[in-house]
Amino acid sequence: MSLEQETAKLKIDSEGGKDATTPEVEQSAQGQQQQQQQPGSGSESKEPSASALKKLAKAKEKEEKKAAKKREVEQRQQQQQQAAAVDFAQENYGPLPAADKRASQIDSLENVSEDAVITVQARVQNIRAQTAKLVFLLLREGRFTIQAVVAAGDEKSSVSRQMAKWTASLNAETIVELTGIVKKPVEPVNSASISAFEIHVQKIYILSNAVAQFPMQLESALLPELKDEEEQQQQVGADGKALKTPKVSLKTRLDNRVVDLRTPTNSAILWIKHGVSELFQEYLRKNGFVQIFTPKLMAAASEGGSSVFAVKYFERMAFLAQSPQLHKQMAIGGDCGRVYEIGPVFRAENSNSHRHMTEFIGLDLEMTFKKDYGEVLDLLEGLFVYIFNGLKERYGKEIETVRKQYPAEEFKVPETGKMLRLTFAQGIAMLREAGVEADDYEDLSTANERHLGKLVKEKYDTDFFILDKFPLAVRPFYTMPAPEDNRLSNSYDFFMRGEEIMSGAQRVHQHDLLIERMKALGVDPESEGLKDYVDSFKYATAPHAGGGIGLERVVFLYLGLGNIRKASTWPRDPQRLRP
Repeated sequence: MSLEQETAKLKIDSEGGKDATTPEVEQSAQGQQQQQQQPGSGSESKEPSASALKKLAKAKEKEEKKAAKKREVEQRQQQQQQAAAVDFAQENYGPLPAADKRASQIDSLENVSEDAVITVQARVQNIRAQTAKLVFLLLREGRFTIQAVVAAGDEKSSVSRQMAKWTASLNAETIVELTGIVKKPVEPVNSASISAFEIHVQKIYILSNAVAQFPMQLESALLPELKDEEEQQQQVGADGKALKTPKVSLKTRLDNRVVDLRTPTNSAILWIKHGVSELFQEYLRKNGFVQIFTPKLMAAASEGGSSVFAVKYFERMAFLAQSPQLHKQMAIGGDCGRVYEIGPVFRAENSNSHRHMTEFIGLDLEMTFKKDYGEVLDLLEGLFVYIFNGLKERYGKEIETVRKQYPAEEFKVPETGKMLRLTFAQGIAMLREAGVEADDYEDLSTANERHLGKLVKEKYDTDFFILDKFPLAVRPFYTMPAPEDNRLSNSYDFFMRGEEIMSGAQRVHQHDLLIERMKALGVDPESEGLKDYVDSFKYATAPHAGGGIGLERVVFLYLGLGNIRKASTWPRDPQRLRP
């Protein structure tokens, strides 16, 4: 029976009235009256005491307060649910609306002022949701990274809980545009290249969404390549946990090159490669060279031999240029004086070694001289000094980035800037003193080149040297014989870390001698594709010399990458024609 019913019952008992509030109370009152009317009943009507009524009133008041409090809690919960359903920051994230701001480059943020409001477009390299309201992003643009913070607040904030949850659900490598305030973190962000600042996000939109599953994990592709087994076992990540040995093979990297090129290391290699080309051109332009552009479809093999790609050219055969050599020399005959070219070179060499490719970028030059080809050697020496110094000055950060993934000894050259020059005979003598068999008139094998490089490093403390006066028999038909010994030639190779990166020589500039040299090597001077070249010397050509440099070889040996394919954006070798 409820409190109200009890109270009604008491009133009926005390007043004898019949105005009951419920059927149960009325029935109770009627029952009491019947008992009073029964014969022999000694019961008499009694009124409740004042204390009992007071007690009942307090109990009623307590029940009413309890019910009111329950209604208040339910009402508050309903209001909170309604408020949560309304996302006050819904306009600050999602698909990109019409752009109204110019995005900044991430690398420019190194010099930005604190509290500046900026907009950037970048890839989301990594996502870390610390709580439901706090998410950290590592943004990447090229080789630069910066941390962004998405922190949900109240209605006055530009970031809601839903916005933080949505951000945490983004797929890695998605491209976003975000606007935020530049702040200094409590501690430098060591995982980012820009560690002194972070971006507190106000808006974030998707520019291009990435799939969830990638053919390779960028985290694994970024791990250092360690040769020592003990170092591999001790390798740990930022969280202090042991990391497994990198499982991303070079083949997997190259098969998925679009993804692989995104790593800061590959971005840095790309810029260093660009730097070598840039410095090559700068130096030559300062020294009076003009850039030329030569054809890559030839009627004959430009270097002779069988290492040439034949292609169908309408109703006849043509060949991919093994070098721009013939046209460089014809440009000298055309009184161009000093010329250079940067372009593809094709070699049909069925070699799968660490330093050979079937297509690479050649840095070629040719120039006239007044006294002897030593003038050309001097210029080439100055060229490499300029390149090596320029890389240090302009691309120090990129070199440091590469070193983190591909640890290698720093490339050493003499502090004086004067490069070491040895004759071929001196190199052979050094090999023999070390117990290596070597012939005076045969070309150096790859193994002997590397062995000589080690001997030079030990003796002269340099990774770069020049070898001059090669045997004539191992050089192409256009190479000038040495006047002091017709078994030798005025030719030279340049070496980095014991491997050839440039081959060059003084060229034959007399028409009769050129024909003699060609016939001695079994090359027909009247053949299609060579006749025009040979005939050009009938009209007199100045003494000249030059060389061809392999761009990818310079890069992979300077950085100590171990394989030339790592220095090529899209490498081609006997096994690879894709992507």
